Amino acid sequence: MSLAEAPAALVTAPAPVAWSRLLRSELRLVFGRRRNQVLLVGLALVPLLLGTVLFVTRDSALSGQGPSFVGQVTGNGLFLVIAALFLCLPFLLPLCIGIASGDAVAGEAQAGTLRYLLVVPVPRTRLLTVKAVAALAFAGAAVLAVAVTGLVVGAAYFGLHDVTLLSGGSVPVGEGVLRVAGVVAYVALSLTGLVAVGLFFSTLTEVPVGAMAATVVVAIVSTVLDSLPQVSAIHPGLLTHHWFDFAEFLRIQVDWGVLGGGLLVQVAWVAVFGSLAWARFTTADVTS
Repeated sequence: MSLAEAPAALVTAPAPVAWSRLLRSELRLVFGRRRNQVLLVGLALVPLLLGTVLFVTRDSALSGQGPSFVGQVTGNGLFLVIAALFLCLPFLLPLCIGIASGDAVAGEAQAGTLRYLLVVPVPRTRLLTVKAVAALAFAGAAVLAVAVTGLVVGAAYFGLHDVTLLSGGSVPVGEGVLRVAGVVAYVALSLTGLVAVGLFFSTLTEVPVGAMAATVVVAIVSTVLDSLPQVSAIHPGLLTHHWFDFAEFLRIQVDWGVLGGGLLVQVAWVAVFGSLAWARFTTADVTS
């Protein structure tokens, strides 16, 4: 059910009740879309395929090859979560989030339901907030799809053991699980800036594909710029620069300053593009 089908009782209902109904309707819309369900299933298949390949080749000459996170999976299934996130973070996760956030407003406009939704009437700020929360929920679900499947598959194939850290020490499996949970949380929070970018582009057009593509392009351009030493001065402020700082959780002493700095960059991107999205959406002449 689309938001345009929300009951007219929203007009007279108390604000918290109306907001809750609107949010539930939007969440059903986002997670009920077959396309978004396929995206989540596709992400969940990544650790399954990776774990299966590593399990089959662990006794061959190919064992231990690849990035360090991938090479350690066969010795400890917990690392399958980190390895899968490491592989999905550069492109697959941004692609999925770009699709969900870019469709948030533009999809309603293209379907012709946005105008009717605003006639209910629903305050535009409330509507945009609900769409932002739903997009963030999808981003969290995307990261969890990778992490939960990775944990289950890793435990089944390789077992869960004490975690050997990047600095050479080790921690018990219980603490290791908490550290991996920290990695998952940091990755999810690191994608909030991209959600804000996608929401902004979604308010600019009635063509969802354009907003989706523009969102993914921003992530790609940021990654490219981050690889160029000639523009190193702007690296700390780039959207993707701190995405892989989750490795701090795999050190004996976690540098919370590094993690906090990375999250502050995301806060800045959310503030800037969230404000732009709000300014555009609350003043635009909605005709469809």
